[in-house]
Amino acid sequence: MASDQRSKTRAAHRATSTPDGQAPWADLEVTVPTDRDHASVVALVECALVELTHEAVGAVFVSRQVGRSTRTQYVAGDDVGEQFQKRHFDDRLGWHETTVPRRTVRDELITQLTRPAEQADEGAANESDTFVVKPVRELQTP
Repeated sequence: MASDQRSKTRAAHRATSTPDGQAPWADLEVTVPTDRDHASVVALVECALVELTHEAVGAVFVSRQVGRSTRTQYVAGDDVGEQFQKRHFDDRLGWHETTVPRRTVRDELITQLTRPAEQADEGAANESDTFVVKPVRELQTP
């Protein structure tokens, strides 16, 4: 019953929060390395954590290195935003899931978004790392 009420509240919030119909989290996307200053990155992470707590969305950080990629997804684990499910996928090792506190998610995302670009091998394709917030239904699952 409480879950039904939360779903209705979320739907009402989404319907009234953006006059143009765009979801409030739709522009939470960044490519790493970024030209944002540290305070801006912290604000982006805090905004993403709020959206994860109040909407049916997850945060995804994809790291690409030569011959390897990893994907880390964060989804709210409770209604108050203190626990998050962390799903980590390494194309060599597969999926690993764990529950982590908000502080850990915050620190990990800030670290990932503020680190300098990895130096690619000469001649190798150098794809940027990305961070994005997207609907849970669009997340890859184990």
